[in-house]
Amino acid sequence: MKWNRRQDLDTPLEGWQEPQQESQPAPPSKLSVLAGRLKGLAGRWTPRLRTAGETAAVAFGMFSAIPVPQPQWNERNMRYALCAFPLVGVVCALAFGVWGWAAAALDLPVLLRAAGFCLLPVWLTGGIHLDGYADTCDALASYGDRDKRLAILKDPHCGAFAVIRLCSWFVADLALCAALPLTTEAVGCMQLAFVLERALSGWAVAALPLAKHTGLAHTFAQAAPRRRARLVLTGEILLTLMVLVPLGGVSGWAMLAAALAALWRYAAVARRDFGGITGDLAGWFLQRCELWMLGALVAAQLLERYLA
Repeated sequence: MKWNRRQDLDTPLEGWQEPQQESQPAPPSKLSVLAGRLKGLAGRWTPRLRTAGETAAVAFGMFSAIPVPQPQWNERNMRYALCAFPLVGVVCALAFGVWGWAAAALDLPVLLRAAGFCLLPVWLTGGIHLDGYADTCDALASYGDRDKRLAILKDPHCGAFAVIRLCSWFVADLALCAALPLTTEAVGCMQLAFVLERALSGWAVAALPLAKHTGLAHTFAQAAPRRRARLVLTGEILLTLMVLVPLGGVSGWAMLAAALAALWRYAAVARRDFGGITGDLAGWFLQRCELWMLGALVAAQLLERYLA
């Protein structure tokens, strides 16, 4: 039998099986890779966003009358509640701007327009800062020693000097609101004032010494990492000023000077008469700062009008 080399080489041996190549898994698609990355980001950021939302809810629940869901206060959502305080000012600013637009569109009488400007921030905040303003005015008018002043701040009753100062504040605020021009520049500057005064108030709580180891100011100051909170609030102040000064020009600089003067007065009175700041003093500062900035804005607007 003739041997055929090619045939023998091509014929497989008996019982021989060709090795099977292992199938390689298909490479993941770009869409699946993107979905995996988004899932990882969501897993990392969802708890942070939830904490940020709870922090904003704590600020609105404490410093406004706006109904918001209230979480259980804990260390996480209290850490930066002071930094979320200017968000209440943003809501006040939006309401102030909407009322100004409506007053201009409807050509409302000056007194009615001024009443809306004056009362809207009070309604939105529930008057919590005016309560501190009234208590502090009573304490300062007592001319007592430090312990007596601090005791008056705790007294829930409203004294005669508080009533007098509150009436004076409302009359002054109403008159200045009536004199405020209905221009984009003037109304916009006052809108930014609501944000700036709250950023300054939060910064003061995180920076200045406390008068006592109880109360609202102590609660928020102790919950916050004070150095980091000061840095965040300083950034918020600078961002607000970066809009206020270019928008207002002379008016913006005048409002900044008024705000710094109110802050300096706040720190001086707190140290000299109370040994530090309290929640009532913070409200006293905020109402004075608002009134002083409004006065500076109106004065600058009138001066520019007379010089034009």
